[in-house]
Amino acid sequence: MEYISDPQISPDGNQIVYVRNFKDVMTDRNLSNIWLVNFDGSNNRPITNGNQNDFYPRWSHDGKKIIFKSNMSDKKMKVYLMWMDTKEIAPLTNTPKAPGQIAWSHDDRYLAFNMFVPKKEESIVKMPAKPEGAKWNKPPTYIDKLNYRGDGQGYIKGGNMQLFTLPITGGTPKQLTSTAYDHGKPIWSKDGSKLYFSANFNPDQAFEPNNSEVYELNLVDNKVNALTSRYGPDQSPTLSPDGTKIAYIGLDDKLQGYQLNELYVMDVSGANSKKISNDFDRNIANIQWAKDGKGLYFQYDDKGDTKIGHMSLSGATSTKVEGLGGLSLGRPYNAATFTVSNTDRLAYTLGGTQHPADLGVYDKKGSKRITFVNDDLFSFKNLGNVEEIWWESSYDQQKIQGWVVTPPNFDLSKKYPFILEIHGGPFASYGSVYSAEIQAYAAAGYVVLYCNPRGSTSYGEEFGNMIHHDYPNHDYEDLMSGVDAVIKRGSIDEKNLFVTGGSGGGVLTAWIVGKTDRFKAAVVAKPVINWTSFVLYADGAAFFSKYWFGKKPWEDPESYFRRSPLSYVANVTTPTMLLTGEEDYRTPIAESEQFYTALKLEGVETAMVRIPGASHGIANKPSNLIAKIAGILAWFEKYKS
Repeated sequence: MEYISDPQISPDGNQIVYVRNFKDVMTDRNLSNIWLVNFDGSNNRPITNGNQNDFYPRWSHDGKKIIFKSNMSDKKMKVYLMWMDTKEIAPLTNTPKAPGQIAWSHDDRYLAFNMFVPKKEESIVKMPAKPEGAKWNKPPTYIDKLNYRGDGQGYIKGGNMQLFTLPITGGTPKQLTSTAYDHGKPIWSKDGSKLYFSANFNPDQAFEPNNSEVYELNLVDNKVNALTSRYGPDQSPTLSPDGTKIAYIGLDDKLQGYQLNELYVMDVSGANSKKISNDFDRNIANIQWAKDGKGLYFQYDDKGDTKIGHMSLSGATSTKVEGLGGLSLGRPYNAATFTVSNTDRLAYTLGGTQHPADLGVYDKKGSKRITFVNDDLFSFKNLGNVEEIWWESSYDQQKIQGWVVTPPNFDLSKKYPFILEIHGGPFASYGSVYSAEIQAYAAAGYVVLYCNPRGSTSYGEEFGNMIHHDYPNHDYEDLMSGVDAVIKRGSIDEKNLFVTGGSGGGVLTAWIVGKTDRFKAAVVAKPVINWTSFVLYADGAAFFSKYWFGKKPWEDPESYFRRSPLSYVANVTTPTMLLTGEEDYRTPIAESEQFYTALKLEGVETAMVRIPGASHGIANKPSNLIAKIAGILAWFEKYKS
């Protein structure tokens, strides 16, 4: 299976470069090349090729060049420049670390980017000199930071993301900052004299993870000046076409579990900041100015569908495109992106339940799909049908949205085993998008329900915060009511009900088997079992304790344990398997180990599947996703009657 990502439309709107993602079955790697296509879908072709990672294409303002990242040379990640008339390429960087987020200057002569700069961390533990030729163990690791490891990163080395500029003729990047803080993506002022970026310069930023501001950096004297100042995150600065205003997203932090980004516009000096999103009750992301400077395009999730909207500077909002998605091959999460040209043409990742992301385009004539990267596969593979359903929760009649997936060649007269598959987050949303994982369950003969219980995003702030300081709890009734709604439709073998979920879905799966025995078997993937150990062991301890609980574990131990699935372990009779990546630092495998041991002590049938080398996302290698699916189906088949 392939999918496209990061579509970048040319300034004139006539061409699109995009990333085409594929897998290498021999080396178990996720790979990508860059393709180019005309807006009308013609002349679609690769402009890079090979078993490598080519990604992050970005057009110059004159549309004559692109930069992109690639490890095509010596497997080292570099930034390359490509001339679009000849397709010649040249490396621009040869730095020890790869540049992060990159922006062209408006005259196309320079790049600005952030890049990690290591900083040696001194240890107070001093070892004596060892005798010549002696072989000692590595010296002890000395750690004194709150955030000392990160999921997908491992143990964090000293250093920070700093800002640089580089002429497009190449050479040595010029380092502009050297602080003890991370600097976000830089953007250029119109005249090239300043950079704008967001950062959290709070001295206690490890304990205040959600308090960033927008800054300007003067390239003449390297002085940095704050343009925003409120408590809460201000980020993603975007310069207006005439260079006089900055749009950005942010919020007044209320320490809620779920908070919506608002859209703001201010003068480039930081004066006259104004919220323009008013009462728009959806989270705003990926803001991009319209060509006339009178409004901005943005993307948002609404009831499981990702859309592109347009908001005028007065706050008037309209929807331009629906049906974005397809960036996750695993579970059906809402994920998408788009770009806009100087002619107000759009290029976006087009989703749908029947295919991963393809390339879509939009102009005043409407929307059009212009790639079909999986037609070769789906021409001889049958997919399960996906149908949207709604039901009322038995707890408070709250309306809940879900999707039922039936096996290929589904026969209404037959009875099928059933899987409830629960999303993580918990502040996230499933939607009307493709999922290889869900389709694999359907292909194995199961009817599958996935849904968005209370706390899910894309339904507004009130719905998202129904689990604020109360998770897990009444999500249980939402989910059980959904199971009942599917059974009521018929064709479900009520003696063969199964349940699984990952991360927050793992929490809820463990919670469910502690409250009911209606499921024949369960697979709890990368869960939190004990909130006290999680908060003290996961990456992001300050965030989780402050926003999800409001108190530290020793300040409110009763609440922490009451909300932990471990508190119900004595009730569990359902055969339950644990499945987690061994290098998961978000919901560390110690959580799974605790539940595994507790179930064993209670005499419950249980097993543990450990995915070597996998972090929280698990599918950092294609075979890891296969292993997850195989493990879940094997456990269910073992107990299916």
